[in-house]
Amino acid sequence: MPFPQTEIPGRLQAELSARGIRMTEQRRAILSVIETAKKHLDAGQILRKAQKLNSTVDRSTVYRTLDLLKRHRMIDELDLMHMEGEAHYYERKLARDHIHMACLRCGKITEFVSEIFESLKHQLESDCRFSIVVARLEVGGYCAQCRR
Repeated sequence: MPFPQTEIPGRLQAELSARGIRMTEQRRAILSVIETAKKHLDAGQILRKAQKLNSTVDRSTVYRTLDLLKRHRMIDELDLMHMEGEAHYYERKLARDHIHMACLRCGKITEFVSEIFESLKHQLESDCRFSIVVARLEVGGYCAQCRR
């Protein structure tokens, strides 16, 4: 089933505050951008959008905030098939792991939730006696539009 990109506004801010992490106005702007993103954003895109909300946001604050969110497992860092060279993209960590399908022609990214993927993770944990913390799957191919 296609993956819904929904987020409760302020969830990331509330979670960080609950963990005792100080919320600056710059950090609030960055988190707002991540929470309202309709697509995967790289650090430069996050910076530009956050600066529209708060002109004092700088590149180092974006990277420090992204590192903080990754350490707390609140966002995922993706390379999305390296379609844009070595660019890395960020998305908020939601309740379920999902598959990223990247069109190698137009660059469209489709997210997909699969019970089979969940089943495979459980089998890996059981058969290999392994505790999975993060699972990512990227598939490259051609979307319906580009196959025509």
